[in-house]
Amino acid sequence: MRGYSVELCERAAAEVARVAGVPALRTEWKPLSAGERIDAVARGAVDLECGMTTISLSRMAVVDFSMPIYVDGGAVLVGTRSKAGKLADLKGRRVAVIPGTTTEQALARTLTAIGAPAIVVPIASLAEGLAQLAAGKVDGVAGDRIVLTVQRSRTPAAAGSDFLPSDISYEPYGLVMRRDDPDFRLAVNRALVELYRSGDIDPIFQRWFGALGRPGPMLHAMFYLATVPQ
Repeated sequence: MRGYSVELCERAAAEVARVAGVPALRTEWKPLSAGERIDAVARGAVDLECGMTTISLSRMAVVDFSMPIYVDGGAVLVGTRSKAGKLADLKGRRVAVIPGTTTEQALARTLTAIGAPAIVVPIASLAEGLAQLAAGKVDGVAGDRIVLTVQRSRTPAAAGSDFLPSDISYEPYGLVMRRDDPDFRLAVNRALVELYRSGDIDPIFQRWFGALGRPGPMLHAMFYLATVPQ
């Protein structure tokens, strides 16, 4: 397993091992879909979910979250052939989105508010959505901006696509864990705060997102605000 949030989880696992006095703690990685992740944590199938999962009050009813690890916005990526220049242009168009995500809820809420309901096309992954966009089967793909940006860089056929100018949501990400283990949550948060305080988060960010540009002011503010005192 590789990625920004995976590296943060590895740091968290090392802190859990230190606190528990188990230096040879074994980490087992389990792949999960967007639809499986919350339930897998809630029922104890995994101890820590290391994706890009939005912190929300409804999810807090069944799981707990670490301190924020990233902040992003939900956005819509459209193909050049769609000639859509703003969210209102999506009225009656086909927009792909992963069901059960905060992006799906934000898309419906935003387009209803501006009187521009779209035809929602369910997809299993953003890679599938971009493939449909490149093939002209949908007019847009909704998802978290950073995830769409990374996925587009891996999909040459989607190179001609572009984001609509307005985000549809605010998406703070956190690592997901069970609600009944405050000591585990404290160890995870200690690891994250130390990353932010020491500046060790910078090379991790550059390794995974550096090609996309420097962290924006909102992300800088998140790192600063999450550096709580010991």
